[in-house]
Amino acid sequence: MSFIKHIKEEFQVIQERDPAIKSPLEVLLYPSFRVMIQYRRAHKLYLKGHYFLARWISQRAARKTGIEIHPGATIGKGLFIDHGSGVIIGETTIIGDNVTLYQGVTLGGNGKETGKRHPTLEDNVMVSAGAKIIGSFTIGANSKIGAGSVVLEEVPPNCTVVGIPGRVVRQKNVKVPRTSMDHGHLPDPVRDDIRTLQRENTELTNRVLELEKEMRIYIRKEKENKENEAV
Repeated sequence: MSFIKHIKEEFQVIQERDPAIKSPLEVLLYPSFRVMIQYRRAHKLYLKGHYFLARWISQRAARKTGIEIHPGATIGKGLFIDHGSGVIIGETTIIGDNVTLYQGVTLGGNGKETGKRHPTLEDNVMVSAGAKIIGSFTIGANSKIGAGSVVLEEVPPNCTVVGIPGRVVRQKNVKVPRTSMDHGHLPDPVRDDIRTLQRENTELTNRVLELEKEMRIYIRKEKENKENEAV
């Protein structure tokens, strides 16, 4: 894809997905717009073996935007980084099409292993603010990662992950729409488990109270029977 096409694509992505945009010129101020343009340049140099120059471009972009994208990362079409401060994308990361990342997201490696050591995000994945995805595994298409989650293992397609460590909450295998960016209303399995425990505890307490009442009635009747026999 030509440089001009990349610019047009970034313009379109930001205008479509950020309701705060009031005019096309605002796109030029976006850190994600600036960093993606520099990433495309650096990535081409990286593929040609110009590693120092590629890193120099990417590090300059990181200092100016707060978004660090290693030039070796493979990124598809339509990546949208909202706000973007603190976003880190590692060298062997692979990102599919129409992926959305929020501020503070880390796509990092686990330890000092060589080869593929960063995650793969398939198409239409959304990663909410502050989430960390660490290691070489795949986040399936159409999945959502909740804010602040730490994901350490593979996630199937069409799932939501929340918590530390990340826990998968299946959505009845219903595909998440590509345009869905509501990362403020994700399922909370921990809260659901607590509510289930509270409900079961209430039911158990009520049953114990019923048994105690039945026992008192039984004891009273036994006492009365003994008194009647004595008479």
